[in-house]
Amino acid sequence: MQISLNELAHLLSGEVVGDGSQMVHTVAKIEEGFEGALSFLANAKYEPYLYTTQSTAVLVNKTFQPTSNYATTLIKVEDAYAAFTFLLEKFSNVSQELVGIENQSFVDSSAKLAKDIYIGAYSYVSAEVSIGEGSKIYPQVYLGKGVKVGKNTILYPGVKIYYDCEIGDNCIIHGGTIIGSDGFGFAPLADKTYKKIPQTGNVIIENDVEIGANCTVDRATLGSTYVRQGVKLDNMVQVAHNADVGAHTVMASQSGVAGSSKVGPYCVVGGQVGIGGHITVAEGSQFGGQSGVLASISTPNGKWFGTPAFDVKDNLRSTAIFRKLPQLLKRVEELEKEIKQLKG
Repeated sequence: MQISLNELAHLLSGEVVGDGSQMVHTVAKIEEGFEGALSFLANAKYEPYLYTTQSTAVLVNKTFQPTSNYATTLIKVEDAYAAFTFLLEKFSNVSQELVGIENQSFVDSSAKLAKDIYIGAYSYVSAEVSIGEGSKIYPQVYLGKGVKVGKNTILYPGVKIYYDCEIGDNCIIHGGTIIGSDGFGFAPLADKTYKKIPQTGNVIIENDVEIGANCTVDRATLGSTYVRQGVKLDNMVQVAHNADVGAHTVMASQSGVAGSSKVGPYCVVGGQVGIGGHITVAEGSQFGGQSGVLASISTPNGKWFGTPAFDVKDNLRSTAIFRKLPQLLKRVEELEKEIKQLKG
């Protein structure tokens, strides 16, 4: 990237405050800035770095008002974080350059391949697979029989998609993730052993989904496991058989959804949150890290924390009281002693 600040501001519908003729050629954190770099400021706790940064320019919100002198040039935009993300997408997407089928990959003759796709070495494309236009299949990816991959989707190295699963358009799945492995289904027998229940369904991942590294989304026992449009899963997230993760929900690392549970749209799930089986979570619910969701939640847009999870404000009040328990216990013991003396 080599662009003047005036050109950059025009691209972002922003306003230059300073010398717009200066050039930038890369991006950098505001606290690690240097000449020729573009940074951004969206979080108020990083504001002190604005006054010391060596970056040539910094993207800020239009409403931002500096409180001290600064040496950099500002580009004021509606949303600095969104503008910076747009620039990263525009100038850093090297995957767009990859086209063609590399040697040492296997593609079954019955597979349907659209134009401008990429298939890396040591990838395996099984019978009846279809891959949409512009999709990128990196090395060592496995696509089982009948898998469908939509347009402009990226599967990074080591992704495994089991048979009959469907991946939508504009998805990104990172290395080591497995889609469509068997759900955890076992029937207890009279002799206390377990018999495996066949998992005959599939997984359907809708459009615009991003799944981090080393995640698992299990196939359904019957029907489908769903990851709906716009969902974002962090690394090491587990979605169990027949679960349904609602549109535009985000889930942080090491969280999991147990079998047959339905998580509503626009939910925010913190790290290491466990959502129990066969429950329903209302739209817009937010869960603090390490919460345990053991029962259905019907109230939309609530904030929950703890195990079992309950309203976050009540949880904080309870925590404050819990911290005082040693003092309260000591006071009760003193009162009991006084009562005993009075009785005597």
